[in-house]
Amino acid sequence: MAHVAPTSHRRATRASHRGHRSADGPVQITSWLGLAFAFVVGWVLTFQSHVGVHAAGITMLVMLVPITIGTLFAGFKQGFGSRLVALLPAAGLAFTLLKFFL
Repeated sequence: MAHVAPTSHRRATRASHRGHRSADGPVQITSWLGLAFAFVVGWVLTFQSHVGVHAAGITMLVMLVPITIGTLFAGFKQGFGSRLVALLPAAGLAFTLLKFFL
């Protein structure tokens, strides 16, 4: 006699999730404020004289660039939440790019 697996461990299909894509809301204000705060911390670390701390600041700023660009694209697509608050990381991104390229 062949072994038949019990059906109790099988997952039911989730019909409510198939093909249902809910639109995300606007980018949260806390995301914009967090990005702005991270830019400020990165700049403070960059202005320190210790080589390791300075390198940590540069690394942080370099990692923030693609995250901020992605968040700005999401803001254009889904809504900014608050345009005034969204200007803070945009200004931080501009200042960082100008600092490294000029």
